[in-house]
Amino acid sequence: MNDIDSLADLKIGESSYLFKEINGQPNLWKKTYEVLLSQKKQIVTFLNEIFKVKNLQIILTGAGSSAFVGEILQQSFYIKTGIPTRAIPTTDLVTHPKEYFQKSVPTLLISFARSGDSPESIATFKLAERFHKTIYHLIITCNPDGELAKTAKSAKNALIFLMPDEANDQALAMTGSFTSMVLAGLLIADISNIEQNEEIVKAVTEFGKEIIKKYGEELSTLAGRDFKRVVFLGSGPLKGGARESHLKVLELTDGQIICQYDSFLGFRHGPRAVIDESTLLFYLFSCEPYVYKYEVDLVQSINSNEHFLFSIGIGQCLSELPNLNFNLTIDLCCGKKIPDDYFAICSVIPAQILGAYKSLALGLAPDSPSKNGGISRIVQGVTIYPY
Repeated sequence: MNDIDSLADLKIGESSYLFKEINGQPNLWKKTYEVLLSQKKQIVTFLNEIFKVKNLQIILTGAGSSAFVGEILQQSFYIKTGIPTRAIPTTDLVTHPKEYFQKSVPTLLISFARSGDSPESIATFKLAERFHKTIYHLIITCNPDGELAKTAKSAKNALIFLMPDEANDQALAMTGSFTSMVLAGLLIADISNIEQNEEIVKAVTEFGKEIIKKYGEELSTLAGRDFKRVVFLGSGPLKGGARESHLKVLELTDGQIICQYDSFLGFRHGPRAVIDESTLLFYLFSCEPYVYKYEVDLVQSINSNEHFLFSIGIGQCLSELPNLNFNLTIDLCCGKKIPDDYFAICSVIPAQILGAYKSLALGLAPDSPSKNGGISRIVQGVTIYPY
């Protein structure tokens, strides 16, 4: 690829939302940082009062990709705030509210939503209000006109953070909405130090640009190969990146490509049976030397014992790289390592690109790949029953 605009140049029928949204992510991350910086005082004031509440817990929630945002952020929130934090999807909270919402436990419910129109998002907000004696809401959404944002506006115990307009993806698959909400969550978890984290944001942005510019053509070529299965592996917050990656390829190929995700160690305990000669393996490598040792051990074991089609490593420049078909690694000029939770933002871009091109190869419309309408941009057909 000659320049970063190449992905956006590809026309997809009448529209090309998906490719433009993939391509626009680095600029979107920069805007996300700037918007958060401008609202730092308001967010700090809101959170500092809540963080004084005794025995507080934090629940990170959302549905689908928005739930995976919470998976990536869970440990970061706990480490930065010292407050017990759990990632629980709205799809679990709606069906089993009494198992998760306890009246006596003060709770900050942080909801992530692209549209804010999913039935489970509004139902979760209302159930939390009903079940908790002390409840606070932080809504992080890409749609100011969504039902979740409208519902929260009338609540005195809620703060709404609106993502930049570009985060409200128009294609079915979440791309910029997902990665920018992860970034927003990471910055909010450490909001008092947002200025000090600017260099990390710059590094993430540069890495994202380099992935699109440097590896887009190779990934488009890879999409033309005859693979039937794709496995994504990651450790810690990168397991959340692996989960989002597997969903992107699954959605964009309308289920024609079977995808799986796991942690590196978890994959050993049975799931590696999925590997066959039609399988692509994506390894999302940690920059932590201790973690990386376990990851390399698994790669070497698979190389020695399994027959697969192709293997791809995604990571920052690491020593003793295992034998792979394709190393998607970049040594940033700043020389800084990006922490794994921030690196999770970059780690999903290869899956987005692969899924988009594979969608085209299968004769699908990447902006709306579901032929039977079984999946849609906003989930349909969910009835919310009175509890």
